Amino acid sequence: RRREPPRGRPRSPPRTGSRRRCPKRTPGAAGGGSCSRDRVRRCLRANLLVLLTVVSVVAGVALGLGVSASGGSAALGPARQAAFAFPGELLLRLLRMIILPLVVCSLIGGAASLDPSALGRMGAWALLFFLVTTLIASALGVGIALALQPGVDGTAAGTAIGNASVPSDVSQDAVPSKEVLDSFLDLVRNLFPSNLVSATFRSYSTYYTKDNGTYVKAAGEVEGMNILGLVVFAIAFGVCLRKLGPEGELLIRFFNSFNDATMVLVSWIMWYAPVGILFLVASKIAEGDDVGKLFAKLGKYILCCLLGHAIHGLLVLPLIYFLFTRKNPYRFLWGITDTLATRFGTASSSATLPLMMKCVEEKNGVSKHICRFILPIGATVNMDGAALFQCVAAVFIAQNKQLPLNFVKIITILVTATASSVGAAGIPAGGVLTLAIILEAVGLPVDISWILAVDWLVDRSCTVLNVEGDAFGAGLLQHYVDRTKPASSVPQLLEVKTCVDPMPVPIEEGNPLLKSYPRPAADADGFEKESVM
Repeated sequence: RRREPPRGRPRSPPRTGSRRRCPKRTPGAAGGGSCSRDRVRRCLRANLLVLLTVVSVVAGVALGLGVSASGGSAALGPARQAAFAFPGELLLRLLRMIILPLVVCSLIGGAASLDPSALGRMGAWALLFFLVTTLIASALGVGIALALQPGVDGTAAGTAIGNASVPSDVSQDAVPSKEVLDSFLDLVRNLFPSNLVSATFRSYSTYYTKDNGTYVKAAGEVEGMNILGLVVFAIAFGVCLRKLGPEGELLIRFFNSFNDATMVLVSWIMWYAPVGILFLVASKIAEGDDVGKLFAKLGKYILCCLLGHAIHGLLVLPLIYFLFTRKNPYRFLWGITDTLATRFGTASSSATLPLMMKCVEEKNGVSKHICRFILPIGATVNMDGAALFQCVAAVFIAQNKQLPLNFVKIITILVTATASSVGAAGIPAGGVLTLAIILEAVGLPVDISWILAVDWLVDRSCTVLNVEGDAFGAGLLQHYVDRTKPASSVPQLLEVKTCVDPMPVPIEEGNPLLKSYPRPAADADGFEKESVM
């Protein structure tokens, strides 16, 4: 019986939690405005970094145009020009500083988290799918960038002379081109560095040096971080730590903690990014660059990224899904549209993972254990959109700087973009850090000022493509499990013939509180009941 409250004392409302709920909007009520303001405030707080980046780009363009109208670099002088560009230079130095710990810690932690014995055959097929789709995305990005040439204006040539790995004391105008065999051998040598400490700032290369008026082939270490060697060592070391079992858990936790601390440092650098972008953009415009040509190149670069994402997301991934399952891929894609829209707004592959699991389970019919198995792995190792964008950006920077890209350098871009996606951070602007890794591997200058300026738009398209690949991977794995399920585990209905008496003997309905004890055979009709109470 419910106890009534004492008379004269008002009944307290039931507790519904510490979170305050907005009241229902009624005509003439004043509570709806405060709720709308709260939602707007939360939205602004969530996208504050994006808004600051856009504002810094606009302010940088305005500041650069003002300085250029007043005389540009000539009016500032060398000292003032260096001081004017210093905040932007500081941002680039911070990004290059974070490359080494990011590569080593993230790849070791990512490789150590994937236990082949625990993953089994399902995990092997999932990792193979992620690897193949990432390679396809990287090749698609390089192909689109080479075809559309976003970094080449109408007056400049499509190719340029020079080799980024040639030492500065060698004249580049008459240097013979490196043979393909030498480039391939240099690539293999850099995969297996002889000294890890030296690989952090030097790489092996074949070049030509002048001796008595003729060029002689020489080989040795040149300036530039050997990213490929560090990547191979980090992945192999992470796999070895996993093979150790409990003895390697201590080092795995160490590198995971190191990686978490690196991500905190990356977030601090990203909050400084708007200031650096402002002065980077302003200094580039103040140097006398044609603003119209500059924005035309950026427009072509954004077009290449969005076109590549659209082709890979609407044609390549659905075609792979259709070839293996013979099902309509666009119906599967329609089931995750809510998640894709949320991912486009947050630009984070890790923030809305529970919503992704819910949509794939409820709307696309994927079992719960497959979703909880494959989607977290995909959020870590599957970065199709980021790999495509990084390849387009690398080719764009090479064309903008008029530096050549031979076949071996293109292969290096593909391999580095695919390998560095393992353990990459699922955070906004996380792909820019991987882009710096790729540029270091190819020997291109880490001049990513304009890439940072438009990354707030391209990064959202990258995130959508990343999670779409995760969802298609879950669908393919569900089809694989359904196809390989043993026949004995599926119940079958068989027709069974039985002989039934025409008049069945009625059976007395038993009482669960009574036990029956049969009497001897002489008195078979009677029995005794005893209560179990």
